[in-house]
Amino acid sequence: MIASLTLSACSGWRDSRVNPSNWFGRSAPAAPVETPADDANALVPDQGSGRGFFARPEAEDTSVLITTIDELRIDRSPSGAIVLASGTAFRQGAYDAQLRPVESEENRKNGVLELEFRVNYPPFATPQGPERTRELTDAIDISQDDLDGIRLIRVKGQQNALESRRR
Repeated sequence: MIASLTLSACSGWRDSRVNPSNWFGRSAPAAPVETPADDANALVPDQGSGRGFFARPEAEDTSVLITTIDELRIDRSPSGAIVLASGTAFRQGAYDAQLRPVESEENRKNGVLELEFRVNYPPFATPQGPERTRELTDAIDISQDDLDGIRLIRVKGQQNALESRRR
């Protein structure tokens, strides 16, 4: 009788706020955030990093935002959470998919973790091809310390953004 009472009490765990799989909801579409194109210091090069006389310059970042974000999934891990995003590139041949955090005082103040889904394209022309051949996926691990102040996770692309709120 005690075993049956204990077993029946376990059904409340599935919908509990203590259950880590309930901490974030499903992803929802969000409008992409526009960045100003008229940055006054866009052509002014950064000063040297002081890395040394024979140090090679850092490679130029040629990545662009992926065309559309198709899926956003947040899975709990022992060290925090894993943010997984899938998107569709504009044409075939995209490589080096990366989820990059966007540092902003406003995002930090509002408890928002904003990530840009960036890819590189080959320098030569490639066909657009079917959608399934242009799909890319990337994931990033977020530590528990970084998750403490976060209420919303947003992944943005060129045409859309997906976000998931913490419950």
